Amino acid sequence: MANKTALYDQHLAMGAKVVDFGGWDMPLNYGSQIEEHKMVRTAAGMFDVSHMTIVDVTGADASEYLRYLLANDVARLDVKGKALYSGMLNEDGNVIDDLIVYRMTDPHVPGEWFRVVVNCATREKDLRWMAEQTAHFDVALIEQPELSMVAVQGPEAIAKVKSVLNESRGRLIDGLSLFQGLESEGWFIARTGYTGEDGLEIVIPEDEISEFWQALAEAGVAPCGLGARDTLRLEAGMNLYGADMDETVSPLVSAMGWTVAWEPENRDFCGRAALEAEKTAGVTQKLVGLVMDSRGVLRGHQQVIVEGAGEGEITSGTFSPTLNVSIALARVPVGTKDQAMVDIRGKHVAVKVVRPPFVRNGKKVFS
Repeated sequence: MANKTALYDQHLAMGAKVVDFGGWDMPLNYGSQIEEHKMVRTAAGMFDVSHMTIVDVTGADASEYLRYLLANDVARLDVKGKALYSGMLNEDGNVIDDLIVYRMTDPHVPGEWFRVVVNCATREKDLRWMAEQTAHFDVALIEQPELSMVAVQGPEAIAKVKSVLNESRGRLIDGLSLFQGLESEGWFIARTGYTGEDGLEIVIPEDEISEFWQALAEAGVAPCGLGARDTLRLEAGMNLYGADMDETVSPLVSAMGWTVAWEPENRDFCGRAALEAEKTAGVTQKLVGLVMDSRGVLRGHQQVIVEGAGEGEITSGTFSPTLNVSIALARVPVGTKDQAMVDIRGKHVAVKVVRPPFVRNGKKVFS
């Protein structure tokens, strides 16, 4: 039996096509994936992301524990609510998962509390790894399965959310910076997302989520499924765990090098020695964007041929509803320049190599 979020019945009532996703019954679309995609780019769409795993990290050593656990450095979270994106690496320097961590308490007040949000499909191995790393730290890991989570994304997202909230929660949203999240009356509201648009991710007690979802729908926010979520994130150049990176590759070859905090040099973190060795030896691959103007669709695992440099592979590919061309992320030889070929059913098709993202705030951003 697959897991179901608290919004499952509402998804069915709204006409969702439901599929299994990481052991959860989740909406793929509500009729038109393209229309859902366009609503997020032009107005506002909402996603049920209650399948994500929320873990609170508390205790006297919470900060030092996370500084060891993650490649990015939570010491950078110098104000309450600030968030960062990081890889959680194994001893080989490869990616166990990617995640967001929020500082929930003031850094100058005793009793630290951080909130970590990880992927649903990696929940068991993530929790096991996180628990194993607590051995030398005074820290507690508290999973929060009673919390639900909705992402509202798009140029009208913030205004639409504020229209259905009380005044105090509205004021909190007004004060949020990008990549910051704060609590208000039992809700946690963060200005983060996975679409390349401005918006909010809102963590709510499970017994309050249905009323909130319905209020958003009545305010004109379109329900969106996994299909639109994938095309949106790919246009935004955002990695998908299990496709664009996993436990076989490091952040240095997954366009995640910017998430590795090398300073201070005396901070030890899981996988640091392996990463430093890889960095010193020189990486042989990199993650790039591909754009194909001709007919057809780029798909994961298609071979990429780079003249004079070697071969690579598409990690994620799709048709871009915003750009009306096919786009992809691909891991290719480090010497790859601005042109390549993709093997599509035995035919070599020319593609342009670009630096992601492809779209930000509804606009083309690559050249």
